[in-house]
Amino acid sequence: MDEIIIRSATKEDLNTLLQFEQGIVEAERPFDPTLASGVIHYYDLEALIDSPEAEVVVAELSNKVIASGYARIEKSKNYLAHSHHAYLGFMYVLPKHRGKGVNKKIIDALKDWSKKKQINEIRLEVYHENESAIRAYQKLGFTPNLVEMRMNLE
Repeated sequence: MDEIIIRSATKEDLNTLLQFEQGIVEAERPFDPTLASGVIHYYDLEALIDSPEAEVVVAELSNKVIASGYARIEKSKNYLAHSHHAYLGFMYVLPKHRGKGVNKKIIDALKDWSKKKQINEIRLEVYHENESAIRAYQKLGFTPNLVEMRMNLE
């Protein structure tokens, strides 16, 4: 069986990554009634690939990209013990490859990149109703931190 390879994304991956982005949007629509209908974009993937403050990685199996994720260095709130943290996003695995540890490989690569950048705090966001994602992240060592609240005034 072929081995999963984790590598930095390139601009040649953009078409696949844009498809993954829409997969993320569709998966999140049931959790967020405020998302606009139709095609929307969360990320400037080309800028993330080019940025020295971000690392976009893909998982490749048999020369096919099957998953993605990124880490982006962000300035932390001035009252926190750490000045910067890595924010993880764009976590996507093709449905037929889920549950096989691919996301863990992506996160491990992003953790390694963050450590090389002397970052010792990683954060991510997940919808509170997305219980399967929360369980998966907890299994990898993440702990819940804050719950964002919202109110629609219409």
